[in-house]
Amino acid sequence: MNFFKFDMPLFIKAILIVGCFFISSCENSLEDINKVTGKTIGVEVAKGVTIIYLIGEQAKSKITAPLMLRHQEAIPYVEFTKTIHADFFDDSLHIESTMDAHYAKYIESESKVFLKDSVVVMNKKGDTLYCMELYWDRNRPGEEFYTDKPVRIRTPTEVLDGDGLDAPQDFHNWHLINGRGIVRVGSSEFP
Repeated sequence: MNFFKFDMPLFIKAILIVGCFFISSCENSLEDINKVTGKTIGVEVAKGVTIIYLIGEQAKSKITAPLMLRHQEAIPYVEFTKTIHADFFDDSLHIESTMDAHYAKYIESESKVFLKDSVVVMNKKGDTLYCMELYWDRNRPGEEFYTDKPVRIRTPTEVLDGDGLDAPQDFHNWHLINGRGIVRVGSSEFP
């Protein structure tokens, strides 16, 4: 006794239709596939950071930032995305100069910091550097600060502009690239 009447062409059509439905419903975009199979990069987050940089037992600088992100990639780096402030000390631990920026990226393998967005460096005499991009490189003794972008330096009596700069970390002197535009101002006019 045959309870089921089996129609082979109809059965094959049904399997093909159901198979096409499953194949089309399982389609993933390349982006979705990369999310699942791609490498997940670790990011360490630290808030309210204070870093003391020492040479031997001598403190050379103190860095503070509200947020620090350490990226674990092929070339690890650290980002300060919500401002950074640094105080640079002489041998008696007096502040020789200060540095502020809205963003910094430290490339660990190069001991180099890229600073950008409202960078300000000031020495103990009150001479102040303003620029949008600056490098701070410990591998360049006597020229730790440098840039090839426009800069402005204000002293108590002058305003100087240039197309770049080289300067030591204490910022006691500097070399302007294509320096120009000396404007004399009285000490009462200095902001």
